[in-house]
Amino acid sequence: MDRLRQALESLGKITDQDWGAFSKVWEPISVNRKVNLSEPDQVEQYTYFVFEGIQRLYYLDNEGREATIVLTYEGDFGGVLDSFLLQVSSKYYYETLSKSVLIRCRYSDFERVLAAHPNLKLVFDKALYQAFSGTMMRLAELQSLSSEEKFKKLLARSPHVLNKIPHKYLANYIGIDATNFSKLINTVKIDVQ
Repeated sequence: MDRLRQALESLGKITDQDWGAFSKVWEPISVNRKVNLSEPDQVEQYTYFVFEGIQRLYYLDNEGREATIVLTYEGDFGGVLDSFLLQVSSKYYYETLSKSVLIRCRYSDFERVLAAHPNLKLVFDKALYQAFSGTMMRLAELQSLSSEEKFKKLLARSPHVLNKIPHKYLANYIGIDATNFSKLINTVKIDVQ
């Protein structure tokens, strides 16, 4: 639970009283690889925090093509955020790509604790604003950058992902063919700062 508190405190100060209430509403789960924690047409009941493993949020279109939207791993919050916060049916899958150890918090508990602890709500609001900002930047990159530029941006932001996440999912995440991704790995000079 220390990792969760550290993640929250990176966004704002949390009192011991806030933490005491919030830490009690999380439950640990362990899940095998290739398990859907969430599926379309269901309302997301949990938000997750990842201790081990890799997960992805993805969309499946009418022709069966996948679009990986978000990749999560140690230290990340996960789940289908829009469905969770709005309590509406999801359009997405949240899948484990490897054996995963997570903790999860039920929506009703999340809402109750945040209502009683306004400081925690401010911290989560900040997290949402940062997630929204990151999503906007990612959309701009997907629509305006070349495959090579998207690849370089990904590695500049998260250089460790090449060793953590199967390349076919990274290729899908940045919107390029897996074959082209393999070529990029072998041809692009990687300047990670």
